[in-house]
Amino acid sequence: MEGGKEQENGVEIKELEMFEVGPCECAYQMGFLIGNRFSDTIRRRLEQDMVLRHHLLPFAQAPQTKPLIEAICNNNKAKYPSHWDELMGIVDGSQAPLLEIIVLNFRREILSCIQDEASIVDCTDECSDVLVVSDSLALAAHNEDALFGLSGYTYLIKAKLQNGICFIAYSHAGELPSRAFSFNSNGLAFTMNAVRPMNDEIDPRAIGRNFLSRDLLESTSFEDAIARIRSAEISLGHNYNVIDVQTRRIASVEIASKFRVSVHEVGATPFFHANMYSHLQNIKQIIDENSTSRKRRADVMPKESKHDFLCVLGDAENKNFPIYMKGPKLYTMCSVLIDLDEQTLSIFRGNPKNKEITHVFSLQELKEQSQV
Repeated sequence: MEGGKEQENGVEIKELEMFEVGPCECAYQMGFLIGNRFSDTIRRRLEQDMVLRHHLLPFAQAPQTKPLIEAICNNNKAKYPSHWDELMGIVDGSQAPLLEIIVLNFRREILSCIQDEASIVDCTDECSDVLVVSDSLALAAHNEDALFGLSGYTYLIKAKLQNGICFIAYSHAGELPSRAFSFNSNGLAFTMNAVRPMNDEIDPRAIGRNFLSRDLLESTSFEDAIARIRSAEISLGHNYNVIDVQTRRIASVEIASKFRVSVHEVGATPFFHANMYSHLQNIKQIIDENSTSRKRRADVMPKESKHDFLCVLGDAENKNFPIYMKGPKLYTMCSVLIDLDEQTLSIFRGNPKNKEITHVFSLQELKEQSQV
């Protein structure tokens, strides 16, 4: 799927492309193939990312911050050596500068160390989720939101690993797959939302969100996914929604530095999550009016059917803080519906209320491909 374009709000939108890779002999090879295939896209993103160029790179290049950057790299390489090799493959395959790719993958971790962080506009990972597991309905619905500048710098990776696991991951150019959403042949799906702890809650030298997210792609069970999250000494925190389509379970997992983890298993009461901690206690966080407004609106909307869930994702009644974002700054890149009973992941283009599906992935098909 290549070359398709459309107009939305007067701006040209590229069609989401999927690249199939693997099985590969090693993690480095997979990263190299991804980097090589999307080399132009990756380098364009690096060139046009003004937060990267004007804030993150100058900070990372300063002599006094070299020990910090080295510590971040060494700690993540030690915890996840094969994922680090994959990242080096992306660097070599794309022929992009090493430091720029490193900074891109530790974007939020490094940003938290910059003194004027509050003045830097960097909403690269705003998202919304609404989740439910009842007798009649088991769904995870997700909006992938970001600055409009990320449009055209995302793609789908379909990969088969050496261990036989197949995964599909929505990926941002130059980054490890995936800090957005994914689905693997063991029946584990994941959606992810940013949270914003205060700076004194953060350990910038610890594990980056991109590396933990990449590790989750290899989860073998619901319990294994939770254990992988618990074992990571995360730097600044994140929300991982763990979805097991085979055992019909969903958990909202919120994490913070110093191994602080809260697991909320979702039941028959629909659960909405935006970009603030909602159940991990005693975390000082930035109060985000965008998130609180989205939650207030979602809480009063009907959630009795699959259509209702798509309507929640597509809601724009609050013009200042809509759930479905249409710009000019923040934009819903795509929407996702994971149906645990149908065992499918569907991707929607445009407002999901219109039900324009661009991709449907089946657990059964992924299982069959993993066994070949």
